Formats: sequence, structure tokens, C-alpha cells
Amino acid sequence: MPDSKYDSLKLENQICFPLYAASKELIKQYKPFLDEIDLTYTQYIAMMILWEKKVLTVKEMGVYLYLDSGTLTPLLKKLEAKGLVTRTRSTRDERNLEVAITEKGELLKEKAVTVPERMARCSQLSPEEAMTLYHILYKMLGKREA
Repeated sequence: MPDSKYDSLKLENQICFPLYAASKELIKQYKPFLDEIDLTYTQYIAMMILWEKKVLTVKEMGVYLYLDSGTLTPLLKKLEAKGLVTRTRSTRDERNLEVAITEKGELLKEKAVTVPERMARCSQLSPEEAMTLYHILYKMLGKREA
């Protein structure tokens, strides 16, 4: 006889597990497209925010991307080594490190522009379902949509 006291510990009863597994699988689907532009998924999302904002502090990037400086620092060093970004101390506050997109980084945007459309073709969701999921996920994050 199953003990209902432990039902909450069943994997099938966890919302976190399908979110984790779906995220992992979705990121795996990005890999062939991102390999073509020589970026990892995390580098790609960092470039996305820089294509939009152009210059950000490391702290600001962390807020946008839900990443800590321990993750961002090596990632940004690799992007800098590729010539896609620069990292410099802020002239307003030396404690802040600013990240700016380079001309080469801007040019990469032209190669990356097809990635979202190509990824959308991989989805098993209708556009309406995808938008509903988008809203639910941002609600879970406690934020208004980006």
C-alpha cells in the first residue's frame, strides 16, 4: 500500500523537474545553431543583452541574465578573447566593471539573427502555447515580461 505521506517526494509531483528537463533539452537544441556562430548558450544570452543594451556593468548583466559574477567573469573573459566584448573599469565608479560590445560583436548579430526563427521550428508548441508558457515562466520569476 503506497504511503501518501511521501507522495510529495515523487518526481512526477514536482514542477521543478519538467522545468529543469525541458530547459536542458531546449538548450541542447540550440547547440547546432550556436556552434555555427561559435557561442555557447550562456555566451549567446550574454550577447543578446549586449546587442540590445550595448554597455552594461557586470552586475547589471547578472540581474538581466540571472547569473552571478562567478559565472559571468569567465564567460566574459572568453567573449573578450574572441574580440566580441571589452571589459573596462567604469569611469563613474571604479568598483564597477563595464562590458561593452565591440564592432566584431555587433557583426555577429547578423549571423545570429536566424537562431530564434530556426529554434521556433524545433518547438512542439504552437505560437499561442509558447506565448502562454513565456508569460507563466516570467510570472514564476516574479517579474513582468522582458
